[in-house]
Amino acid sequence: MKIDIIISANDIKKEKIENKTVIVIDMLRATSVIVTAMNNGCVGVIPVLTVEDASEIVENSKEEFMLGGERNALKIEGFHYSNSPLEYTRKSIEGKTLVMTTTNGTKAIKGCIGANNILIGSMLNAKAIASRIVSLNKDVVIVNAGTYGEFSIDDFLCSGYIIDNILKLAQADLSDIAVTSNYIYKNNEDILNFIKYANHYKTIMKLGLSADLEYCCQKDIIDIVPEYKDGVIL
Repeated sequence: MKIDIIISANDIKKEKIENKTVIVIDMLRATSVIVTAMNNGCVGVIPVLTVEDASEIVENSKEEFMLGGERNALKIEGFHYSNSPLEYTRKSIEGKTLVMTTTNGTKAIKGCIGANNILIGSMLNAKAIASRIVSLNKDVVIVNAGTYGEFSIDDFLCSGYIIDNILKLAQADLSDIAVTSNYIYKNNEDILNFIKYANHYKTIMKLGLSADLEYCCQKDIIDIVPEYKDGVIL
């Protein structure tokens, strides 16, 4: 098994992901939201690129959808939820389908169409992701959503933690960037303390969302692996 990393949604190339297992990470906060919502009984998440796409799905369907997401880390006007995982409680999301659009995360997910499997990863479900990767036994590309097309410390550190869990279960051939990610994690296992250097961390703190940060940095509190297939995350 080979493991590689793509550092932002803007850097996804079809030839890098085709016929491989992809893990999409946007730990602050889109993939943490998806993992949390699915764990709390959400029946499916439909990721879309634009606010207009999300609104069109809701307007043209008889099915009841919930709208969630953000632009520039802020709740979108008219949406039911922001991009805070703490809003997606069992009481609020169980039995419902979520249509979601975010600045970085949903772009990364949609950009991975063509991969063999598209798994949704975070710190919250890292061990579960590692177990699934080993069972699939295919080459892996970890796609970091990044921030506005740029490298993001938080996603990179999360990648290193997932790689660390994979290596505890199986042998793998790591690319240079995957080695670097794992090395940085191994030397900075206190996630919350290290990601304070990330620009996106600073943005979230300015908005008073420290509870989101603390939640998203928790390791392995959820034991499910959401997967994107045919337009829906299940």
